[in-house]
Amino acid sequence: MSAYSEPSFRESVDLMFNRAVSLMDLAPGLEEKIRVCNATYTVRFGVRLRGQIHTFTGYRSVHSEHMEPVKGGIRYSPEVNQNEVEALAALMTYKCALVEAPFGGSKGGLCIDPRAWDEHELELITRRFAYELIKRDLINPSQNVPAPDMGTGEREMAWIADQYARMNTTDINSRACVTGKPLNAGGIAGRVEATGRGVQYALQEFFRDADGVKKSGLKGTLDGKRVIVQGLGNVGYHAAKFLSEEDGCKIIGIIERDGALVDESGLDVEAVKAWIAENGGVAGYPDAEHTISGNAVLENECDILIPAALEGVIHMGNAADIQAPLIIEAANGPVTAGADEILRKKGAVIIPDMYANAGGVTVSYFEWVKNLSHIRFGRMQRRQEEARHQLVVDELENLSQAVGNTWTLSPDFKQRYLRGADELELVRSGLDDTMRTAYQSMKEVWHSRNDVSDLRTAAYLVSIGKVAASYRAKGL
Repeated sequence: MSAYSEPSFRESVDLMFNRAVSLMDLAPGLEEKIRVCNATYTVRFGVRLRGQIHTFTGYRSVHSEHMEPVKGGIRYSPEVNQNEVEALAALMTYKCALVEAPFGGSKGGLCIDPRAWDEHELELITRRFAYELIKRDLINPSQNVPAPDMGTGEREMAWIADQYARMNTTDINSRACVTGKPLNAGGIAGRVEATGRGVQYALQEFFRDADGVKKSGLKGTLDGKRVIVQGLGNVGYHAAKFLSEEDGCKIIGIIERDGALVDESGLDVEAVKAWIAENGGVAGYPDAEHTISGNAVLENECDILIPAALEGVIHMGNAADIQAPLIIEAANGPVTAGADEILRKKGAVIIPDMYANAGGVTVSYFEWVKNLSHIRFGRMQRRQEEARHQLVVDELENLSQAVGNTWTLSPDFKQRYLRGADELELVRSGLDDTMRTAYQSMKEVWHSRNDVSDLRTAAYLVSIGKVAASYRAKGL
């Protein structure tokens, strides 16, 4: 396999975009306007650390401003480069359009290995990077709103939010400049789990689609399905945890950077996570078979494969050996365009990244709205809901007494019915509704058009159509 035959991540996104627009009737020039990145800012800044000045390179790419602010994570990785950031920004545009989050697409990255620096050093680096972006309005509640990505989390978002507030002391909406913050710094309940929870909701909705399940060759429900997860980071961990604990899936394989664990009877996700946290990898885990060649486990027989780490892990070199009938892209771009074609010809169903991992940006949207409204969800109506439910319970109990207590309420009915929804429940409800609605919009295209054979093309058709409609509304 030559390097030439395998498209890069950026080329994969463009190829998939081109495949979709060839099936659309866009106005001349609009296709190109939607495809290209509007702008990419490259910053090189110095920070004095360990007795000398270290220079770092960072990027913030804005793909489309058909809606503002633009939205997209900031990743810290030694592999960060301009092409990757621009491809991810494009995916964010389509992802936000698909799930109807009112944002354009953006993405940021800092070329750094976060494990090479201690916490104080990372804070100095993050604050300087944020300063460089903030002073150019590349972080701003109304123009550009970052979020966590690979290598970043709540901690980094709190530093960025504080840096913005220091530089914009009279901006009452300063907390809305970034999402994915800790709860005590303006974050929202359910944001950490959001992307993994979204993967779960996406699979639940797929299994409600009888025609889709039939196309994959699977049967029944999620219960008992054998799952392999590649990458037990934030997304992979939460997806595996919820699928095993709530939907009856068996996690038969977990792939990490130092190999993979395999157990046909099902792995204990919490125990594996705790082992990784303590030992830095899966090697030595006592309760499962360990193999050094982790990526070979991608080719093991299973029902559902969840690549949840890096892009391009399923490529033209291994796609023919992938046995999973259903692949859900919890990571961004884990299947290259070349591999996508091979898998489609084999009959595998791929739930695409722009839909499957949209839980993060969906709950980020909720957090942004919370920050702008300056009130947590549920605060106004929760107790009033409980009071109204109490009236119903009281009336039912009166009726029960009137008929001589010949029937009674179920033991836990009263407790469950009386409890008003808190912020976490409202966030999960909103995310579930978003994932269901977005899947239905893809499903309609997938099942009704003879020229659309896969969910990825359907997702691109839906999202590009919405972006095009926005541009037309602006007069373009």
